[in-house]
Amino acid sequence: MKKTAIFITTLFCTLLFFSSCEEDRDELKVSESEPVVLSELTISDIELDPVNVTNPAATFVWTTADYGQQTTINYRMEFSIDQAFTNPVVGGLVSSVNSVTLTVAELNTAVGNAGLSPFAWNIIYARVVTSVGSQQVLPVASNVISFNVYPFFNYTFKDYYLVGDSTQPGWNNNNNNPPLFRDSSNSKLYSYVGYFGAGQFKVLEEKGAWQPQWGTNNGSEIAVNPGGGADPGTFPLNNNPIATAGYYTFTINFQTNTFSFVPYTESTSTVYTSMTVQGSATDSFTMTQSSFDNHIWYANNKSLVPGNLQFKTNTDTVWAGSTSFSGIATLNGGNIPVVVEDFYDIWYNDLTGQYIMIPLNL
Repeated sequence: MKKTAIFITTLFCTLLFFSSCEEDRDELKVSESEPVVLSELTISDIELDPVNVTNPAATFVWTTADYGQQTTINYRMEFSIDQAFTNPVVGGLVSSVNSVTLTVAELNTAVGNAGLSPFAWNIIYARVVTSVGSQQVLPVASNVISFNVYPFFNYTFKDYYLVGDSTQPGWNNNNNNPPLFRDSSNSKLYSYVGYFGAGQFKVLEEKGAWQPQWGTNNGSEIAVNPGGGADPGTFPLNNNPIATAGYYTFTINFQTNTFSFVPYTESTSTVYTSMTVQGSATDSFTMTQSSFDNHIWYANNKSLVPGNLQFKTNTDTVWAGSTSFSGIATLNGGNIPVVVEDFYDIWYNDLTGQYIMIPLNL
């Protein structure tokens, strides 16, 4: 009888426990909110100032969402170049407040990432998407507002640099490290044709920082330590060094996560003794020839204004391309466009005609 009584008591407590849990679950249920109302801006035209980028550009205000429970509510500010928000970008994310102020830099980045061209008036659409929880569940979009904006340039490219004992800077992450040359038609594809000493190398995303750091663990695919993890092996063959110094083509594709490293025939190439940058974007100046590889030229921290430029050799041949920031120069190839004023690091490879101009402040 005692065992039976204990069993009945245990069963009763168990049922009571699950009933309580069920009641708790009922109490935690949230319902989808009605769409919040995003207010129209007090101004319809916003010209973004590239000098005072920390100044406030616009304040967006909306009504408070109600999900039926006392819970943290997320408000995601989204922008799009079309009213259907086919490819929206996030300009800001706040919790439990019904307004957000974006700086000039933040709004410029958002509308640039949405697809607006710089230095022109265009319409941009904005909305607020509400949700709850860390997983942002039950998203509900607000009404859509629009305004005109005049953005300055938004530099969306990534730049990568060589480091290692087979390269000019050695194992120094801030020693005028040569950049990889970005393909002008595929921003995920980079290459470097040049001299590599016997040894190993890696790729960095930021000069002066060891992470993010790129290498390989299997000799065919790229691997990364974005920070706080284990570093990958070295190029080209997972900690197996280059046995013979010479000229090679290193290609890395961040879209397919693959790379290649193959010999390059340099012996028939012209060796120039000077390289000058000229054009309407700058006063002419002479580039520095790499002491490690006499086909690599660079000029650091050079002021450029909107206009164009060319590379002129000591033989009076002129080389230029047609794409801004990076591309391939050809003989009498016209003018390289400079679309925004800034200070630049400029690199040129006379073996391939590849050039890259890295803005230092955008």
